Amino acid sequence: MKISTQTEVASRLVGEERTIELIAKAGFDAWDFSMFDMCKYDWDKKCLLPNSHPLAGNDYLAFARRLKRIGLDNGIVCNQSHAPFPARCKPIRDHFKRAIECSAEAGAEICVIHPDNYKSPEENAEMYFELLPFAKEHNVKIATENMWCWDDKKDQACEAACSHHDNFRRHIDIVGDPFLVACLDIGHAEMKGLDTTAEKMIHTLGASLQALHIHDNDKWHDSHQIPFSMDIDFSKVVKALKDIDYKGYFTLEADSYLKKFTAENVADGIKDLYNAARRLADMFEAL
Repeated sequence: MKISTQTEVASRLVGEERTIELIAKAGFDAWDFSMFDMCKYDWDKKCLLPNSHPLAGNDYLAFARRLKRIGLDNGIVCNQSHAPFPARCKPIRDHFKRAIECSAEAGAEICVIHPDNYKSPEENAEMYFELLPFAKEHNVKIATENMWCWDDKKDQACEAACSHHDNFRRHIDIVGDPFLVACLDIGHAEMKGLDTTAEKMIHTLGASLQALHIHDNDKWHDSHQIPFSMDIDFSKVVKALKDIDYKGYFTLEADSYLKKFTAENVADGIKDLYNAARRLADMFEAL
């Protein structure tokens, strides 16, 4: 079982180039290309902000190619990527094709593109149908992901696109295209209020499950912490993945764990993530 981790938090400390080098040095097999800085989003005003990141400029493809080369020079590949979000923001949706292009240039096989939290499977299908021809031209699969909203009165998560295993399955089935697959966010699946579990999600999705976002939480909040540090039972998760003969990467999205590190010691945090991911992979291989 090959392992990977995202670039997001570390790249904001030391840049994408150095982050990929550190991911390789830690022992990972691959890197997950976080493209959130392609769009800087103001969550209060619900609009895009001025942005000088290379992914937002005219030379975005050259930047993606440079990252791919750094990875290959250090013995690792880009296994998957993550487009910016939220999908309900049209200016961000307008960048999804750019995200697919960058994924292809970096070498990613899958680009995670969130559904609109507030739309039905039928409504979200319209967005994916629009993107799929472009994705096929670039030989990049699109992965939809299980999301969540928050109920302030109940102080817990509540229904959103793909948040329940049946709704997730419906998102995949209504499109019915092998280039639309599932990325299961393990932490989201275990949040209080969503009436599902990661195990149920895995068994319901079956062969459609081709990517993962792995992190830990208190089974209440979306903590994005390092596996084995909180309350998710990963032995059950790994067993379910073995049950369906999961063939993708074990990719971490434990970005919050790295927020306590600095540019000077983030390599230590990435090594911690490697140890957690390797433990998960060893559990899978032992079954």
